[in-house]
Amino acid sequence: MAFASGACIMTIEMLGARILSPYFGGSLSVWGSIITIFMLALAMGYLFGGRLSTRNPNAVTFAMFYISAAVFSLPVIFLSDQIMEPIFMVMEDPRYGSLFAAIFLFFIPTTILGMISPYAVRLMVKSEEHSGHMAGLLYFVSTLGSAVGTLGTSFYFVLWWEVDQILWGTIAALALCGCMILVAHYAINPQSQKEQGRHAKNA
Repeated sequence: MAFASGACIMTIEMLGARILSPYFGGSLSVWGSIITIFMLALAMGYLFGGRLSTRNPNAVTFAMFYISAAVFSLPVIFLSDQIMEPIFMVMEDPRYGSLFAAIFLFFIPTTILGMISPYAVRLMVKSEEHSGHMAGLLYFVSTLGSAVGTLGTSFYFVLWWEVDQILWGTIAALALCGCMILVAHYAINPQSQKEQGRHAKNA
């Protein structure tokens, strides 16, 4: 799952320039805006994910990160023109126009994806002695996924499919990951579903 999240993050980031280019071009400043927003969003995600991991960490919340990221990525497909056109009309400088467009399009889903790694570390760590090793392993797998997502998108996906098709595939992959986590969780812990049903009935 860490591999998949890393790949999805970089797939969306690599497509960012294609998405913004009709309004703001594909200059170095546009790439700078995209990279900056992704880095800030991931930083916020790491912070929030780390804090959430201290509050009853569980697989259901972990799965919701993937599903939420998929849902909040949908505006990139359906609302990109409606978001970028007014920004383009107001801001003549493509540097700042692309920066604000990247914020509205990518900041929320990327922040959610950034929450995955620190939360995964907390779920995987069983003792303090293995925390460093597990954190290193998960970040290694996530970064490896990022490398695969970067090369796969820039070398192959953009040649085979349209941008929206690649985004749909990324959204589907995130939603599938979330569903797989839920299925695995309830398959391993069938009592969890019963307890949730009992709590809902009592409420």
